[in-house]
Amino acid sequence: MAGLVFYTGVHHPNWLWDLEFDAFVSHRRLVGRSLRGLRKARRRFAIDSGGFTEVSQFGGWRTTPEDYVTSVRAYTARLGRPDFIAPQDWMCEPFIIRRTGLSVAEHQRRTVANYLRLRELAPDLPIIPVVQGWQLGDYLRCVDLYARAGVDLADAPLVGLGSVCRRQSTDEIAQVVTTLAAGGLGLHGFGVKTAGLALYGDHLVSADSMAWSFRARRSPALPGCVTHRNCANCPRYAAQWRDNVLTGLRHRQTRPWQMSFLDLPNQGVAR
Repeated sequence: MAGLVFYTGVHHPNWLWDLEFDAFVSHRRLVGRSLRGLRKARRRFAIDSGGFTEVSQFGGWRTTPEDYVTSVRAYTARLGRPDFIAPQDWMCEPFIIRRTGLSVAEHQRRTVANYLRLRELAPDLPIIPVVQGWQLGDYLRCVDLYARAGVDLADAPLVGLGSVCRRQSTDEIAQVVTTLAAGGLGLHGFGVKTAGLALYGDHLVSADSMAWSFRARRSPALPGCVTHRNCANCPRYAAQWRDNVLTGLRHRQTRPWQMSFLDLPNQGVAR
C-alpha cells in the first residue's frame, strides 16, 4: 500500500496545472476544448478514455481509434507525458451488456482488438491494456485473449482492471484482484473506494477516484465557500478530501479503516 499511486479524478483540465496533486482526467473533459488553453501539468497525471459514459450513452464507441489517438497526442503536446492513457475498452456490467446487445466475450474481444489497434497507431504513447469481464473466469479468459494476441500482460508496466467500480468492496472483486496480481499483473484500480483498498489495496500499483465530488454534491458547501451551494466542483474540497484519504491510507496498518469514501463525514474539512 505504501507504494500505491493515487490519482484524484478531476472535472476541469485547468486543475492539472493549478493544483498540487496527482490527477485523473477524462478525454471527454478535454475533447473540444481550445488546445491553446492547455498548460503543462504540475504533477503526474493520467488520461481516461471516458468509455463508461460513451458506451452507456450510445451503446458503443462513436470515437474512432484514429480520432482518439489524434486527440490524445494534441493533449499531451500541451500537458506533458501522462503516466498512462486508458484504451477504448468495453465494460462488462450486465446493464452495459443489455445496452449494447453483445456478449461479455464480444466485449472482451473488442477490448483486446482496440488495444492492439491503438498500440499500432501510437506505439510511443503509454496506452495500457485493460482486462474486462464480470466473473473471475471472464477475467482469466481475457488475459488469455491478450496472450493469444501476443501480449503478455505480466510484462506490461500497468494493466487496468475494468467493470469493478460499482462493486469494488466485494469479496468477489478481491478474489479477482488477488488472482490477477498473483499472476504477475501490475494493476490499476478504476474508481476504487476505501473499502476496496482495505480488502486488496496491497495488490494494486495505482488507483483513482472521483468519490469526493459525489460526496460533496450531497453536502453543504465548506465554510468559506460562498460562491457555490455545494463543493462538487470545488478544488479546495477535492484537495482536502485527498489529504484526508492519504492520511487514512498511511495509518491503515495501525488502525482499522473500513469506511467508504462516500461515508466520510463533512465537518468543515472535505473528506
